[in-house]
Amino acid sequence: MKDKFTVANKKFKSRLIVGTGKYKTMTECAKAIKFSGADIVTVAVRRVNISDKHKPLLMDYIDPKKITYLPNTAGCFTSEDALRTLRLAREIGGWKLVKLEVLGDKKNLFPDMIETLKSTEVLSNEGFKVMVYCNDDPLMAKRLENVGASAIMPLAAPIGSGLGILNKTNIKIIRNQTKLPLIIDAGLGQASDATIAMELGCDGVLVNTAIAKAKKPFEMALAFKNAVIAGRQSYLSGRINKTLIGSPSSPTKGII
Repeated sequence: MKDKFTVANKKFKSRLIVGTGKYKTMTECAKAIKFSGADIVTVAVRRVNISDKHKPLLMDYIDPKKITYLPNTAGCFTSEDALRTLRLAREIGGWKLVKLEVLGDKKNLFPDMIETLKSTEVLSNEGFKVMVYCNDDPLMAKRLENVGASAIMPLAAPIGSGLGILNKTNIKIIRNQTKLPLIIDAGLGQASDATIAMELGCDGVLVNTAIAKAKKPFEMALAFKNAVIAGRQSYLSGRINKTLIGSPSSPTKGII
């Protein structure tokens, strides 16, 4: 496909972003990413080793020259923690394209949108390109855009739940009101969920648990790769209008 996935003026071939957490081993993680065809992987700066050379390094398994690392703030519950984490990521690896998530509680892992909005504005003013994990509220999505977000990443459902997209209407509204990349983040459970996201007009999807915890993660990674491609092709093709009555597939004139 010729249309490229663009975030913060960077172009990528794949519209599938995958996480690097929850795998049994780093070897399994690297192999799943290869099957997925992803160009971007999220890296939890507070949880994944990217600096201690005395321990296994993520870079030894996933080449940052071939795959774009997207540092994220998984596990941060305040703006201060999130800012400190991403500033550290910039110091360690020079990363400016980052994923922000500021969680509101440890049980449901929903985003704290007040802290998220505040953090997005600060990071944008500091020169970061911020891809923002958020709820599926169109008003908040617009506010994130107004304070400088580089991509809007609404949840489909709670992180790791596998419930799929629970509020298609809000996703459609966000799609219609923003020119920023719209990426479904969190809650997908199977490949068809990714196809639905793409058919709604999303620019991409982010998946971690659905692949990492699948019985066959490599096969699931490949399934998500194909699902994203199929969903994008379907969206660009222009679906037929929905009607409440039938319409014959064959001509009605000139019947013998």
